[in-house]
Amino acid sequence: MAFVSMTHLLKDAEKNGYAVGQFNINGLIWAQAILRTAERLKSPVIIASSDRIVDYLGGFKTIAQMVDALMKEMNITIPVVLHLDHGQTVERCIAAVDAGYSSVMYDGSHLPIEENIRNTKKVADYAHAKFVSVEAEVGSVGGMEDGLVGGIKYADLHECVRLVEETQIDALAAALGSVHGKYQGEPVLGFDEMQAIRAAIDIPLVLHGASGIPLAQLKKAIAYGHAKININTECNLAWRQALQETMEENLEVFEPRALLLPSITAIERVVEEKMTEFGSTNRLAQHVE
Repeated sequence: MAFVSMTHLLKDAEKNGYAVGQFNINGLIWAQAILRTAERLKSPVIIASSDRIVDYLGGFKTIAQMVDALMKEMNITIPVVLHLDHGQTVERCIAAVDAGYSSVMYDGSHLPIEENIRNTKKVADYAHAKFVSVEAEVGSVGGMEDGLVGGIKYADLHECVRLVEETQIDALAAALGSVHGKYQGEPVLGFDEMQAIRAAIDIPLVLHGASGIPLAQLKKAIAYGHAKININTECNLAWRQALQETMEENLEVFEPRALLLPSITAIERVVEEKMTEFGSTNRLAQHVE
């Protein structure tokens, strides 16, 4: 099954009150764990590579071909989006599209709104001509993002409206209090601002930095229009803990497969938990061009 655009998937999720999970890959085993779990749970899924580690993983073409080959080998039948997370430049987004990605995010949130809109429109015009969906961001999600540490800057309502109307993007990441990485204390999302943005635009919202957000807040965010929720840190923490425990308990073992298998299972448990929380299991949404 070929990669699909996320546009129809998110519209179906928004209409039916659930969210599709984006799970970032950091190597082969992440892709295996995510695909295996999604297929077992019959859940649509968004597999993402953050721009900052694309080169580490071998480049856009290597990633696209790896995930595509895995889908064939594993007989994957559920809808799978291959997404570029936090594309740093217009050129990087175009390279991802050309390599076979079915969705890209251009992150111009650190730029003045005029430049963000101008660059996002360039990406959207190129991607849409190839039936590739586009996500963009307004405001600043706090914590560690693409190797940089930043504070939270809430999305401006008028900037959100302008970005959506002038670029025709398919999904909007409006920063409203979430952070990348581990939270210090309990997160508090800006639900009043969320409602205002949702009422002013007609495309699905995206929640970045969702690892560690309490379930009640996640459910509320979904009810307020978040049809895509991004998870990375929780998978990585589970992977690291399982790997560390396995190594400590098996000091004489050096075969990578034996050491890594428990950590793959740990990633799968997180993915299953999140898909269940998001309500995406047993969904039959199909891609429509």
